[in-house]
Amino acid sequence: MFTNPVQILPRAAAAAASIFVLLAAAALPAQAAPGTTAPGTAGPGSPSGDQPPSGALRAPVTDENFYFVMADRFSNGTTANDDGGLGPDPMVSGFDPQRKGFYNGGDLNGLLDKIDYIQGLGTTSIWLTPSFKNKAVQPEDNSAGYHGYWVTDFTRIDPHLGTNAELKALIDEAHSRGMKVYFDIITNHTADVIGYKEGARTGYVSKDKEPYRTAAGAVFDDRDYAGQTGFPELDAERSFPYTPVLDPAEKNLKVPAWLNDPTLYHNRGDTTFAGENSSYGDFFGLDDLFTEHPKVVDGMKDIYKTWIRDFGVDGFRIDTMKHVNDEFWQEFGPDVLNYAKEQGKNEFFMFGEVFDTSKSFTSQFTTRNSMQAVLDFPFQDAARNFASRSQDARQLETFFDGDDWYTDADSNVYQLPTFLGNHDMGRIGSFISSDNPDAKDAERVARDELAHELMYFSRGNPVVYYGDEQGFTGPGGDQDARQTLFASKVPEYLDDDLLGTDATHATDNFNTGHPLYGKISELAQLTKDHPALRDGAHQHRYAAAGPGIYAFSRTDATDQREYVVALNNSEQPRTAAVPTYIAKRNYSLIYGDAVADSKTSADGRLTVTVPPLSAVVYKSSGRIPKAKAAPAVSLQAPVPAAATATSQGDNGRMQVTADVGGTSFYEVTFEAKKPGGQWEPIGTDDTAPYRVFHDVAGLSPGATVEYRAVALDNAGHTSVSSARAATVPAPVLTIQQPAEGSTVQGKVEVAATADPEKASHVVGFERSVAGGPWTAVGEADSSSPAYTVTDDLAALNLADGTGVRYRATMSGPGFNVVSGVRTVLVGAAPQPESVTVVGSLNSEMGCPDDWQPACESAFMTLDPASRTWKLTSDLPAGQYEFKAAINGSWDENYGQDGAPNGSNIQLNHDGGPVTFRYDHTTHVITAE
Repeated sequence: MFTNPVQILPRAAAAAASIFVLLAAAALPAQAAPGTTAPGTAGPGSPSGDQPPSGALRAPVTDENFYFVMADRFSNGTTANDDGGLGPDPMVSGFDPQRKGFYNGGDLNGLLDKIDYIQGLGTTSIWLTPSFKNKAVQPEDNSAGYHGYWVTDFTRIDPHLGTNAELKALIDEAHSRGMKVYFDIITNHTADVIGYKEGARTGYVSKDKEPYRTAAGAVFDDRDYAGQTGFPELDAERSFPYTPVLDPAEKNLKVPAWLNDPTLYHNRGDTTFAGENSSYGDFFGLDDLFTEHPKVVDGMKDIYKTWIRDFGVDGFRIDTMKHVNDEFWQEFGPDVLNYAKEQGKNEFFMFGEVFDTSKSFTSQFTTRNSMQAVLDFPFQDAARNFASRSQDARQLETFFDGDDWYTDADSNVYQLPTFLGNHDMGRIGSFISSDNPDAKDAERVARDELAHELMYFSRGNPVVYYGDEQGFTGPGGDQDARQTLFASKVPEYLDDDLLGTDATHATDNFNTGHPLYGKISELAQLTKDHPALRDGAHQHRYAAAGPGIYAFSRTDATDQREYVVALNNSEQPRTAAVPTYIAKRNYSLIYGDAVADSKTSADGRLTVTVPPLSAVVYKSSGRIPKAKAAPAVSLQAPVPAAATATSQGDNGRMQVTADVGGTSFYEVTFEAKKPGGQWEPIGTDDTAPYRVFHDVAGLSPGATVEYRAVALDNAGHTSVSSARAATVPAPVLTIQQPAEGSTVQGKVEVAATADPEKASHVVGFERSVAGGPWTAVGEADSSSPAYTVTDDLAALNLADGTGVRYRATMSGPGFNVVSGVRTVLVGAAPQPESVTVVGSLNSEMGCPDDWQPACESAFMTLDPASRTWKLTSDLPAGQYEFKAAINGSWDENYGQDGAPNGSNIQLNHDGGPVTFRYDHTTHVITAE
């Protein structure tokens, strides 16, 4: 991240300069500071930290237009490299232009040949999917590494895509045109090269069941060493739950050579993408790197520094960021960024993939983990709901209100790349088609344009996924969203119904006359001409109840002209009186179909009429009037960031909110003082309500932190709030298993999590039988991040129907906490009438379609002896998703880890019989 957390950047310089007036008078009482107004005389006076709080941060990268492209699927510049030099057999070379899961022929030369087309969209940055040399084919997956995520050599370009020299030529050409080139990089895993003596692609084994052991056989928790030196020596035969083995022909396959050491991988089996195993498990057999190990951290830093130094890469998109431990990012991010700046890359930018829609979670990677930005998955969800599904416009108000989660001293929400669809989840055209199955093409195009208008006019860096500008659709994500722009031979692609055109995938689709290509180009040019629409403060203004108008303003802190953006997601024209900063002022139309000029009322409202499924933008005729005096500012009592209807909360952060008097344009800088420390900036907010979520997870529970706020108005006046103190909260324990009200027999697994999570936590468990006293169960668990114990109820000889309660406990310096209680009943669980294996595999089981809970072909059979349900089915090789449906409907269903209505379970199947088992006591369904 930025080495100086209060660096004043050009866009904020004029606004921030006025704060120096306040600092120059730091020795004076607040009310005597020249040019300042401070409420009361009890406040702390002027900031004395003694670095000036800046205006609202605008990092160098808040105005990029990304074009996200998969090189194999864009343009085939030369057929000479189609098979990567591996010969004609598709199961060796991976090249088969008739199969969507194989290399189709695109390459870097094709990108270079079509760079005019890319630039014509208004693109400022080309973002490439991983382009390193891949394992051409993984037979277990019956597909090829065309996508780039099965890396074997991190030092060279995949020969199917070209050479290192050809990459350098592409980067040099982009730079000559003022464009940047971003690499999609991987730090979490490599190709599937390591096998296990115990079997291929085995199920995950938790750290509680089989802890890591040193080479000498001593048990240890890797979390105790992450981010530190002195990591224990490991041995492939003794240290892991599975014994890693390498095919002799592949012992030296990976480059750099350190990647061939099997002790630098987690070796715990396949992940289910939930809980602990989401960080430690293999992705469909891909070798999961031991990112807690300093050799892995240093090795990955060296790999990617080389691409910066030798090729001039301008930034990285980082794959699977949430599946890597925090300590890795806390070292990798700042170190790589500082190195890039040493190479003259002052605008070097990194953003991570954190596939989650809760801002309290996704923002942790930019605040707690020292990264610059993450892909804005929450925006994608909100944009689809608004533009494609015409949901309540107030949902956008709620969505943008949560942007403060990203604000800290050196980053904020304005840096996030926003997108509408991608190579994993699917295209915006696909979502619109599935959400509106009866809509005509004109409506679908209009909804697509509305989604892009929202993305380009709201905060963040817009990302266009290649092909969206040509109306590409497809039936889903992954391979179904990876069509070629050049003429395709893939049967599954040839019947796609593209938006805005009669063309199909049977021909090239580089049509600059396509309505979506033209719309995206227009939006890019408009935001270039009016930079406030890219990185001006985003202020909520109006939201209709139900479908209708959502309006916001964008204002540059220096220029102070207000832009009003109004978007209508209903199918009828809508009118609204939109609040603004300025009364009785002319606003002129710069975008959309509406009256050319309008004037705000005496109370500052701008009446706008917006056509169906479209947007309009107005610009004020002059700047916002300068404030005559500084606004009063006060702090609300800081509180732990609790969960809300749209956020899971974060007990490791304090919500600090400032109330500011007045209705002008303000920037509020928040400061914190830790015990024994000085005032330090923790973030600046330029949009009401004014808040930050300060990370205190690193402080001890019970520690006192002081907060204050400095308000800066648009005339340079400042005022300072009184300080308020807050106490760092104790960790919150949440018991995860067993399920409340479930029936149990024999051995019961009890599990809990802590918030915030720390490697030093030690969690104990207690049991109460039939309302009796609480007694300890087993030994306390210090193996983070999941805490478990197994309770053997059979040894107690309890009668059926006996109530048993469980809770988790933890103590430490300054705290002693207890979780909530889970109550279960001893006895046999009553069995349902039926259980269905429901999922994307149902049609392969003989059902009329997938996801059919009432399909008898997918019904399981109860084994009375084990009281488990079972189904064995012969399935073709493929990647599937499934869960358990009860009594032939969706009313009761269980997904990952037995969670009610839980996430789908992934199944990567090699082909042949697979056996599903379901336990109605735990609600867990498995496949083997």
